[in-house]
Amino acid sequence: MSTLTAPTTRTAVAAETRAVVKTYGRGESEVRALDGADVTIPTGRFTAIMGPSGSGKSTLMHALAGLDTIDSGQVLLGGTDLTTLSEEQRTVLRRERIGFVFQAFNLVPSLTAAENIALPLTLAGRKPDPAWMAELVDVVGLANRLTHRPTELSGGQQQRVAVARALIARPDIVFADEPTGNLDSKAGEAVLGFLRYAARDLGQTIVMVTHDPGAAAYADRVVFLADGRIVDELTEPTTAAILTTMARLTTREV
Repeated sequence: MSTLTAPTTRTAVAAETRAVVKTYGRGESEVRALDGADVTIPTGRFTAIMGPSGSGKSTLMHALAGLDTIDSGQVLLGGTDLTTLSEEQRTVLRRERIGFVFQAFNLVPSLTAAENIALPLTLAGRKPDPAWMAELVDVVGLANRLTHRPTELSGGQQQRVAVARALIARPDIVFADEPTGNLDSKAGEAVLGFLRYAARDLGQTIVMVTHDPGAAAYADRVVFLADGRIVDELTEPTTAAILTTMARLTTREV
């Protein structure tokens, strides 16, 4: 199997895109999902990505995570330029350096909560550090549910398993795609609290795509897309400030 030769040390910038363009389709049906997108993701911070429907939020996340190729520009994860990697190398990079939390949980039904949490390390032929595993389980409040399978857990508990799974390998960066979309408000708040704790207390870099201003307010920073470009940013965001910015973006002239 190919191995990555680019440096993997952490920097003050966890990830960034430079003038990224991504189009889908051709001719009259062509859609420019990203149109010169520039964004910087600082290390150890919780960044939310927002924008109107069709603004390119998910496409930007997929580019940053190496899940999708781009037409032009650069995507950097630390010191690694993803645009220079083969598909096999990007797969290795995602497994070794990136964690994911999805709206649909994506747990393995036949595995217990503990086995699902440890899965990224199991697939890499490694065992979890017992102290780190215990800390994560304590943080997400799953100590008495570790032997339960996904069908025996509530949606909120399943997503907490998914958050712990994303953090178990201490990745360079965790991407969360609408992580509270399938949860009630109480369970969603718990998951968002864990993500904020992971950034502020554990130094984990978190990037979350969301349409929910209340969820985005948990982040340290919110970047806004419109027409495939970053057009605004808020630090120490509040729900009210996010709503005001989103209202302006959805009503502005294109």
